[in-house]
Amino acid sequence: MVGRAAQEPIIVVGAGLSGLATALGAALHGRRVVVFESADLVGGAAAYSGGQVWCGANPVAARDGIEDSKQLTERYVRAIAQADPDALDEKAMLRWINTAPQAIRYWEDVGAIRWKVIPGLADYHNEADGALPEGRYLTNDLVDGAELGEWRELMRVSPYFPVGTTYDDMLAKGRRAAYVDEAEQERGTHAGVPAFGLADGTERARTYDGGDPLTFGTGVVASFLARLRVEPNVEIRRSTPVTELLREGSAVVGVRADGPDGPVQERGPVVLATSTYDWDPELVREMVGLDPEDFGSVAPESLRGDGIKLARQVGADIARIPATSVPMLPGWRSQVGTGYGYGPEYAMPHSMIVDSGGNRFCNDSYWVDIVSKTLDPQDRHLPFFLVWDDQHRRKYGLAATPPGGTYPEGWVSSAPTPRGLAEQLGIDPERFEDTVARFNANAARGVDPDFGRGTVTYVNRFAGDPDQRPCPVLGELVQPPFHGLRLKLVGTGIGSSGVRIDGDGHVLAAGGEVIDGLHAVGSCAALTTTGTGYNSGFALGRGVTLAYLVSNELGGVPTP
Repeated sequence: MVGRAAQEPIIVVGAGLSGLATALGAALHGRRVVVFESADLVGGAAAYSGGQVWCGANPVAARDGIEDSKQLTERYVRAIAQADPDALDEKAMLRWINTAPQAIRYWEDVGAIRWKVIPGLADYHNEADGALPEGRYLTNDLVDGAELGEWRELMRVSPYFPVGTTYDDMLAKGRRAAYVDEAEQERGTHAGVPAFGLADGTERARTYDGGDPLTFGTGVVASFLARLRVEPNVEIRRSTPVTELLREGSAVVGVRADGPDGPVQERGPVVLATSTYDWDPELVREMVGLDPEDFGSVAPESLRGDGIKLARQVGADIARIPATSVPMLPGWRSQVGTGYGYGPEYAMPHSMIVDSGGNRFCNDSYWVDIVSKTLDPQDRHLPFFLVWDDQHRRKYGLAATPPGGTYPEGWVSSAPTPRGLAEQLGIDPERFEDTVARFNANAARGVDPDFGRGTVTYVNRFAGDPDQRPCPVLGELVQPPFHGLRLKLVGTGIGSSGVRIDGDGHVLAAGGEVIDGLHAVGSCAALTTTGTGYNSGFALGRGVTLAYLVSNELGGVPTP
């Protein structure tokens, strides 16, 4: 995909969703674009995600008859960002809320994606002012992998979601059940979850009888890539990590990169569309205060903080969101390879999370509360553990172990009694027995008066067992043997802290001034747009909005 134009190209660093969208928008405005991708596959962290793109007052929900407004959207974002109001950039928040519906419409109008509302999925914080029970989560309608042509083999396929299955199907049967069904068909494992990769961690293309439907994050990225590949003025250079930003005075004027055949240099305005820092231990320690024993990542291993490091080279400011508000999930070391896994199993019935004192300390079905309470600087709860009974093993399995399967030797601790399990894991046994007894008494009634497990509509719908009554995330731990493992907090490519930008994607220096020639649209840019408030889909929703704004600006088209 090589084109020529007289003017300098726009340089996009990163071929994830926001990078591909920026490249497409700029090309549609007549600009030549060169995309540098450090990995050999395209799609980035977005391709591994659930493909949820959150947008308030969006036109897709409106045509489905769902009522919403920008005012309600603003009330919701403000309501969930109260933990640290200073972390919220008011102007950037309003720019995003007001522009995002335009961006959503634009990308559909130019054929980049066919949006659809994810059915029946409520905002995370259903108790917050301005929350809606449905309508703000968008994803792609089915896209056929054949539309990618030669790029199909170069596209990341999510190992964490049953690609090819729709949200309608997954939510009807339950997320874990959808995993297991697809895994049975494919008989593959990757990063510790049922998936469509190989045991050594490599990926492969997936084919289907009668087509190659792509869904979830893989499908959203594929939609944009399918549209982009027909633009003649776009070149994607894979396996070409950018190592330096070129400057003239204080302005950024290009990049230097390491290509497969040696160093390369390109001049033009630069857009950082990389993701975050998950696979750089020093940045993880700096941003969230966690060491490798307590942190892992399910994002691609190419996420090493490149955008943050490049921006720092030219004096960019780094904005920090408290670790207690960073989107991380309880997960585990993979059963195979060196990766990590996560899944809905921690939120499913017949399980709970405790600390080494044997105490529950949070709504252990809801990652927002888990992260906030585990990393509370005044009352940290590390190490922490997932524990479950044999009903859980028989009904749900764990990671690549199917329902009723046998866990790999040395991966899970098991014992005939709760006390025996606690002793194996290094948990206070007496307190743990008391905690199990109290949890069971409440779970039998389908309630959790201590921490509110079962009160978050999104979690119940997205992670629970729809066949479990009366609560899809609550069940007693009574069936021996009992099982457990030490948890890690795993990143998903959304680090929240990162390069400081304004509402239009301009990178800002420490003094607040714009660094000429440098924009950021990916998750390398700090989520000051929403501060300490987070909802699934915020990162991708902001990403496609910034891509719209930045590509308009660089293409000479003003955005209202």
